[in-house]
Amino acid sequence: MEIRLEGLPPLQELDPDGRELLFKGGRTVYAFDGRPVPEETLASIWELARWGPTSANSQPLRVVFVSSTEGRERLADTVNRGNRRKVLSAGATALLATDDRFHEHMPTVMPLRPDYREIWEEDVETRSEIGRLSAALQAGYLILAVRAHGLAAGPFSGFDPDEVTAAFMPDTGWRAFMGINIGYPALEAALPRFPRMDVDDVVRWA
Repeated sequence: MEIRLEGLPPLQELDPDGRELLFKGGRTVYAFDGRPVPEETLASIWELARWGPTSANSQPLRVVFVSSTEGRERLADTVNRGNRRKVLSAGATALLATDDRFHEHMPTVMPLRPDYREIWEEDVETRSEIGRLSAALQAGYLILAVRAHGLAAGPFSGFDPDEVTAAFMPDTGWRAFMGINIGYPALEAALPRFPRMDVDDVVRWA
């Protein structure tokens, strides 16, 4: 079914194969086969993920793609023991961070409200909340973009944010909050599909 809205491209439903790829069939991967992921592919993943909506189009997420052998070994030294093998076997790891100064770009990304730059310079609490929530939204888009490129994603948070921030994004004003291992699953990567909450348990209608 196609729906047309004036001034917008037609809205179309994703076919069942696409839904399976992005959602029902997508799995968190804990072991990779070590094949590298080219920088062009990583750039294409970001190019796709960046179109997802954020509050006031603020786009506070920043990414450091760690793909070199040296970089992955350095990252492995900063993560919890349970994440070391995952990082070393992945083709690349995306380190996700929130830019505390994202509001400085508001006149460019939200030209209808350039005053948000000055408003959020003063209102640090609101700025921090918008940055935290919108960066988390963008993390979800990035996982879907990885799957859309025929790759597996393994998100994780087992590391010291201060240590990772200092090692991989010094003097940027960014702060790391999670990582996503990216690559091709190893044979032992498959785990049983764990249950999801029932609609009746989590959805209410009003």
